[in-house]
Amino acid sequence: MIILIIYIFILIQIMTFPQSSSNYFYALNSINGDSIKKHLFYLASDELQGRGLGSIGSELASNYISNYFSQLRLKKIPNKNSYFQEIPMHGSKPLVSSELIVVVDSSEKRLDYGLDYFLFKSGQQTFIPQPLEIIFVGYGIVAPEFDYNDYQSVDVEGKVVIYLDGEPYSEDPEFFNGKKYTRYSSVELKRRTAISRGAAGTILIPMENYTNWADVKRDFDIEDVNLAYDLSSNLSLIINPKSLEIFFEGSDYSYDDLIKMHLKNRIHSFKLKSKLKFKGAFKERSFIERNVIGILSGTDKKLKDSYLIVSAHYDHLGIGKSIDGDSIYNGALDNAIGVAVMLELARVLSQLELKRTIIFIATTGEERGLLGAKYYTENPLFPLYKTVANLNIDGIALFRDFNSLIVLGKEFSNLGLFAEQTAKRFGLKIEDIQDEIMNFGVFSNSDHFAFAQAGIPSVIIIEGFENKSLTRDEVKQEFMNYYENYYHTPKDDLKQNIDLIAAERHAKILFDFIYNLASSIEAPEWFSDSPFLQNYLRNLAEKK
Repeated sequence: MIILIIYIFILIQIMTFPQSSSNYFYALNSINGDSIKKHLFYLASDELQGRGLGSIGSELASNYISNYFSQLRLKKIPNKNSYFQEIPMHGSKPLVSSELIVVVDSSEKRLDYGLDYFLFKSGQQTFIPQPLEIIFVGYGIVAPEFDYNDYQSVDVEGKVVIYLDGEPYSEDPEFFNGKKYTRYSSVELKRRTAISRGAAGTILIPMENYTNWADVKRDFDIEDVNLAYDLSSNLSLIINPKSLEIFFEGSDYSYDDLIKMHLKNRIHSFKLKSKLKFKGAFKERSFIERNVIGILSGTDKKLKDSYLIVSAHYDHLGIGKSIDGDSIYNGALDNAIGVAVMLELARVLSQLELKRTIIFIATTGEERGLLGAKYYTENPLFPLYKTVANLNIDGIALFRDFNSLIVLGKEFSNLGLFAEQTAKRFGLKIEDIQDEIMNFGVFSNSDHFAFAQAGIPSVIIIEGFENKSLTRDEVKQEFMNYYENYYHTPKDDLKQNIDLIAAERHAKILFDFIYNLASSIEAPEWFSDSPFLQNYLRNLAEKK
């Protein structure tokens, strides 16, 4: 009886939709957990060997997605008899014979790869034969809207910069959004900022995210992959804090002084006495990867020429270091289940007539720096300025009784209003992102960030911490357990408890959100203070 009342409530809510509510309701109810399970159990199977880039497993996964798009009769890439957008990539794995030497006065100390440092980006084209000066640049941030510039008093051209991760501490919402992280905490943005000022290399000091060196080893002692045309010629390191003293030897401030300055919010930039040399040794390869793209054409004369991207990455980490006798990093929740839900959404949406065109993109290379999404935005099939939004699916609800949603990116555009309408129809509330998931769900961690950087309003909708059956602390503990013990390990496989009823419920919520966007005459808009607005305006001016 309760379920019937809920469905009646949803039906009443959709009476104002442009398409008949019966079609909507039929499609909503046809979303099926067993269909999601079928896709999930293939994509996360050992047969696909973790879907690593450039592997047979990745090829099998992309073929499976392509074949399913074909079954749904989604349109192929324009002027190409295929669902594949081919992407040239280059991989390199640093070897322990790489030489990183810190020079202080006339003495030299060689640091050991893996023990003292990893390469954040492999920098296979980097060779620094003569010692370069090192400049400490605070957090490595330039944020005009907060009147903040770590580079204001230093010249870093031709030098190596070293910076803390994170951003200045603040409780003032007008300064770095108070306790909420901003995009300026992104390491990739910090790297680009340094390179744009002529820096020859960057060194990251882990403070917030990588306090456990075992986590650093897990994430960086692997092959680094780049777009073939975007190979790095800049050294990019992450340093073990235990090995930092040598860098600050003889300087005005020690590493311990930096910690104190960080805690007191008194960080400032200065030149170090140490210098750096680097000669890398790498194992390299070149290969082709593929985004898989299927198109569901809109039916409205005017709005069919506007586009909504629904994305989910199908790649994972492949075969890696064995843990408890298992070396296949299946990525069941990250992100085979997200792709499975996207395929199920494509199935039910393909049965409807929607005003706008939907582009389903199974992206590759997300785990290596959002490479597939980045490639699409640099080589779009349809104009970016006519692409009204991106809904990214990366992970699906773990608990069937979730009572709230978190919409990452709602602070940047009015996509949050569309999400609020969806939440209301399902009797849910939208909660603000909480500190407990700040390190696990920040906006820059998945493909939606690449689409946002390209000027496309983007969000990811995940379950919140409110739950009808569990306390907030119990939900938090389960999330923490996943990220600490399963995430990016071979344990993220089909042996874990995956609640397909929760996945089905989450899929229905995403369906409603997509349906609402694809049927709406009004297009989403960036807020005037959004850091991504200028990118959209540039696309509009250039008709890109």
